[in-house]
Formats: sequence, structure tokens, C-alpha cells
Amino acid sequence: MDIIEILKAVLFGIVEGITEWLPISSTGHMILLNEFVTLNVSEDFWEMFLVVIQLGAILAVVLLFWNKIFPFRFKERPVVQKDIFVLWFKILVACVPAAIVGLAFDDVLDALFYNPWCVAIALIVFGIAFILIENRNKKMTPKITKLNDITYRTALMIGIFQLLAAVFPGTSRSGATIVGALLIGVSRTVAAEFTFFLAIPVMLGASLLKLLKFGFSFTGEELAILAVGMIVAFAVSVAVIRFLMGYIKKHDFKVFGWYRIVLGAAVLLYFTLA
Repeated sequence: MDIIEILKAVLFGIVEGITEWLPISSTGHMILLNEFVTLNVSEDFWEMFLVVIQLGAILAVVLLFWNKIFPFRFKERPVVQKDIFVLWFKILVACVPAAIVGLAFDDVLDALFYNPWCVAIALIVFGIAFILIENRNKKMTPKITKLNDITYRTALMIGIFQLLAAVFPGTSRSGATIVGALLIGVSRTVAAEFTFFLAIPVMLGASLLKLLKFGFSFTGEELAILAVGMIVAFAVSVAVIRFLMGYIKKHDFKVFGWYRIVLGAAVLLYFTLA
């Protein structure tokens, strides 16, 4: 087994864990990183790895928010929390637009938009959107300050924004849903939490789709690369989610908007001169 490939998997896991939850596009960063650090694997494995590594990040959400997403309690007697069941129905409603487009056009979208140019443009466009929306929201009070206040209509609207991330890599799934949520009056904390929970079925579905397409006949090295990437992504995600939830209690998202613009411009410049 090549230790260099394992170290590369660690690097990809770190990048995935950091960028999955910050609104700066994990897939975009992974595609860009692959331009400089390339795993010595088949194209089919790479396409699967790019998505399935996100399962490690999902487990971080499950660990940190277990009490908010698990509807059963077992103390003196079993208790079912109906509000959590309702929340999951809203999450599933929000998943519908991206699920339909992903199942119907997954291969077409990969071929058309998974390249550095589209990533750079999406980084810049949504970076500008973050700044404009946060400036607009300075003098406004959020209409929705609790998860239970999210209606089915609001959930569907957030899901439509998530659709942009399904189509354009570099948009950022978390970035698209947070921008959409802020735009319709959801507070930063609730927008971030709903985005985290929405990631669970979305990433599970996307990962299952990629695994079925790839098959389950891994070589030993492929299995090690995938496992290491997922484990590192999980550990880093735990730290990043804790950081983000503390950060947005006192700050807005504009710093991520500026980061996206600078990174997108740098990518455009690099590939123009290359």
C-alpha cells in the first residue's frame, strides 16, 4: 500500500471537513485541490470518492446534534418527540428539488460543470450574494428564529436554493441553503442548523447513488483511501461545526463572501495564465 496515497487521502479529508460546513464549497475546493494533488486512482473511483467522503462529515452532524434530530427518548418509558418528526418531514420536503434533478441529470451536470472555470464563477457570484444579503439584513429582524418556526413552504424554498448547489459545483450546498434562508428571513443560527440537518439525507442519497454506480468491488488500497478520507473528514468536521456555531452568534457571513470572491478570482487568474 502506497503511504503517499494515504497521506493524500488525509489531505482531502481535512479539506472536506473544513469546507463542507463553511459556506465556501467543499466540492469546489476538492476539484481545485485535485488540480495540484492527484490521487493515483481510476476516474470512476475519484468521482465516487469526491461524494462518498462526505459521509464522514455527516457523522459529525449526527454526533453533535443527536438530541435535536433523534425523535425517541428512552428514560422511564419510551417517548416520541413529535416536533422532531415534523422537522424531518420538512427536511425531506426541502430535499425534493435537488433529488429530482440529481437523479435525472447527475451525469450530464458532472460533464458540463465540474471544472475549475465553473467553480471559480460560482465562488464569486455567491460570495457577492453573501455580502449583499448581509448588508441588506443589517436593519432587519429575522422572522424565523427557531427551527419549529420553519414552515413546509419555507423548507421548500430553501430546497430550491439548494438546487443551485446540485447544478453548479462551487456554489456550496451549505452556502446556497444559507443564502436562501437568510433571504427569506431565517436567522443565521437556524439557517446553519437546518442546513446541517438537510445535509444528512442529501449526502446519504448522493453517496448511495455514487456507490451503486461504482459498485462495491474495492481494492485494498481504494478501501483504505476512502476510509482514511472519511475518518479525517469526520474529526475535522466536529471542530469546524463547533467553531461555526460559535462564530455566527457574534458575526455575519460576509467574511466567507470575501473569501469566495478572492479565491474565485485567484482561480480564474491561475487558469487563464496556465
